Amino acid sequence: MELGLVGLGKMGGNMRERIRRAGHTVLGYDRNADLADVHSLEELVGKLSGPRVVWVMVPAGEPTQTTIDQLAELLEPGDVVVDGGNSRWTDDEKHAEELAAKGIGFVDCGVSGGVWGLENGYALMYGGDAENVAKVQPVFDALKPEGDFGSVHAGKVGAGHFAKMVHNGIEYAMMQAYAEGWELLEKVDSVENVREVFRSWQEGTVIRSWLLDLAVNALDEDEHLHQLRGYAQDSGEGRWTVEAAIDHAVPLPAITASLFARFASRQEDSPQMKMIAALRNQFGGHAVEKK
Repeated sequence: MELGLVGLGKMGGNMRERIRRAGHTVLGYDRNADLADVHSLEELVGKLSGPRVVWVMVPAGEPTQTTIDQLAELLEPGDVVVDGGNSRWTDDEKHAEELAAKGIGFVDCGVSGGVWGLENGYALMYGGDAENVAKVQPVFDALKPEGDFGSVHAGKVGAGHFAKMVHNGIEYAMMQAYAEGWELLEKVDSVENVREVFRSWQEGTVIRSWLLDLAVNALDEDEHLHQLRGYAQDSGEGRWTVEAAIDHAVPLPAITASLFARFASRQEDSPQMKMIAALRNQFGGHAVEKK
């Protein structure tokens, strides 16, 4: 099939390549002309055959809203817009309603895979009507990991981004647990090789995971993380997860504490946040702050 892809950054650029490797045609647009296949949204839409599918991969909030507003004026009834960024699920409901008024379908898709997705595939969580999802399905199949899992139609509009939000909240808590354990091991005199303790956990233990593998990668690059400042950003989805928990009276003590720990990192050079920052850089290519 043909796909229009808006946003060719760290994620979008690799997604374009993976979809092309599956045999589909992708026309990409980005404000950086060096990355783009076309040089305007108008040109993008004009070169796609109907019914068109345009996947938006830009930052959440105003950039996504502006892009969808522009596409609403360019697309035709029967076309579909996919928001694959990290938008809040409540924005999805608004976008779907606005596009539906023009006969344009909408699918929201949470995408996980970071800088490793090109080779390993992307975990996909999408929401929307079955008719609209079907129009995008070949792209979902191209992006997902090999095998039976890694892709799910989570429910109606908003379900994809809500599921991805909860995924990221869990990710916060898991990273925090590894970081706390790492700091405690580093603190005591009796443990002389913390990096190799982490490495030993990679096989045969109940806490082995891809995050643990990435922690070992980070420690191989900088054994005691001396080069990093103990400061970690939060993407916003951790906050939204906690807000949703409050709205639904669901207790999330571990996820909430992990979010507050990141706030604490803004106040001091936290050893735990060195590990959080290193892990975020490993899986997502997120920037780190050097000392």
